[in-house]
Amino acid sequence: MRRDSLWFHRDFRLLWAGDTVSQAGTFVGQTVVPLLAATVLAATPFQMGLLTAAENAAFLLIGLPAGVWVDRMRRRPLMLRADLTRAALLCTVPIAWWTGVLTLTQLIVVALLVSVATVFFDVSYQSYLPSLVGREHLLEGNAKLQASQSVAQVVGPGAGGGLTQLAGAANAVFATGLGYLASALFLWRIRTPEPEPEPHNGLPLRRQIAEGLGFVFRNPTLRPITLCTATANLGNTVFQSMMILFFTRDLGLSPAAVGALMTAFGVGGVLGALSAGWVTRRLGQARSIWLVPLLTWPFQLLTPLAGPDWRIALIAFGMTVESFGVIVYNVAQVSYRQAVCPDRLLGRMNATVRFVVWGTMPIGGLVGGGLGAWLGVRGTLWIGCAALVIPMALLLFSPLRRMRDVPKNAYA
Repeated sequence: MRRDSLWFHRDFRLLWAGDTVSQAGTFVGQTVVPLLAATVLAATPFQMGLLTAAENAAFLLIGLPAGVWVDRMRRRPLMLRADLTRAALLCTVPIAWWTGVLTLTQLIVVALLVSVATVFFDVSYQSYLPSLVGREHLLEGNAKLQASQSVAQVVGPGAGGGLTQLAGAANAVFATGLGYLASALFLWRIRTPEPEPEPHNGLPLRRQIAEGLGFVFRNPTLRPITLCTATANLGNTVFQSMMILFFTRDLGLSPAAVGALMTAFGVGGVLGALSAGWVTRRLGQARSIWLVPLLTWPFQLLTPLAGPDWRIALIAFGMTVESFGVIVYNVAQVSYRQAVCPDRLLGRMNATVRFVVWGTMPIGGLVGGGLGAWLGVRGTLWIGCAALVIPMALLLFSPLRRMRDVPKNAYA
């Protein structure tokens, strides 16, 4: 192993450990919160869509100004505050359940407020990594952090389904809060000095937001990457808003079986994270951004073909292949974006991208809920899958099609 590997970077290991614990708690929560709504609070398809929308609404509501605020502040303290806020909010769910006052309204409000803290954490974390490890280690750092997310996707859903089966969904939410608390403890131990944020010279918020928007949408490669991810997230959220109902009601699966089935997505993600460096080196970083989705994302079509028999295996296979492609794509495009952006714009660039790509998700949740009530659960899954044609076309007709790697003069 090379001595310049991030394995030997103490503070990156702390960031990595904190992110791993946090992601594990997050994926437990992403299984148990919808299960709590569907099986205990008897949520309707529209209410499930509303809950999905609330989990991502903050990116649409405050995503752009959040980037300006992140560029004006030190990023690690902001991440610490976001972790502690999410831990406190999520712990209110089991407390309300224990006292007999938990409602679907509280669950939606908690999901919305947690998403606000997540906006600041995610924008800060992607903007913090280049200053912590250096731009030459971005691909390795993002691959390792994506590996953590993928392992969490393996462990989290299974643990969440098992905990729900044994102790109840509300009690299982407690694990998510503990994950964020543990993440804060790891981040608190990082000692690498963080550079002072560049002064904003009294520029108005609106002008700084416009600078970030202009950088992303005037760039001929960042623009299609952003629009691709946004439309893919829209279709996936339509799909995911009905997925738990499809598993529990159409296929008749138990909470434990749902958790076990959803680990297939995590398995593919782990494989994608472990091989992302190898794939991008062989194909080229820019080429991987469009070719990998083209070869892997269509396997999502296998899920709505499943039935309550051997065809459940189609879901596991399709989710494994698709998630492999999603993680390789994410590692390639996030590293590409960080490499071509100057330090002073990292917060705004990441916030602009997050605003657009995550801002479509609450819309997808509401659309999915409406379609589920109108067309039924399986019909909504088909529409979510069909929507993936749009993001793949955006990449195929972009300048990325003619590139292999990040241009050497991209960041000057």
